[in-house]
Amino acid sequence: MALKYKLVVYVPVENADEVRAAIGSGGGGKIGNYTNCSFSSRGTGRFKPGEGANPHIGEVGKDESVEEERIEVTLDHQIVGNVIAAMKRAHPYDEVAYDLYPLEIWER
Repeated sequence: MALKYKLVVYVPVENADEVRAAIGSGGGGKIGNYTNCSFSSRGTGRFKPGEGANPHIGEVGKDESVEEERIEVTLDHQIVGNVIAAMKRAHPYDEVAYDLYPLEIWER
């Protein structure tokens, strides 16, 4: 059994390729002999920037909705920190919404 993680991040559609590339350059999305493996789906992200925010999209104190892409990749536990750091550097938001789920991969 090998411990892996699934990283899920939400990003504006126009920035998705850049964030996906950063995740891949950090080693995320490697499955066997394949690299840069990911799954994406689109939806609407909603938020209201508060005082002290530096919004990439929208204005402080006003509700905003943005077409975003949900990017999902798997990664080995040894590279979690590097991949998240690369993702955050490429992401346009000052506060990045992401989830990290532990996975158990059963080898045959």
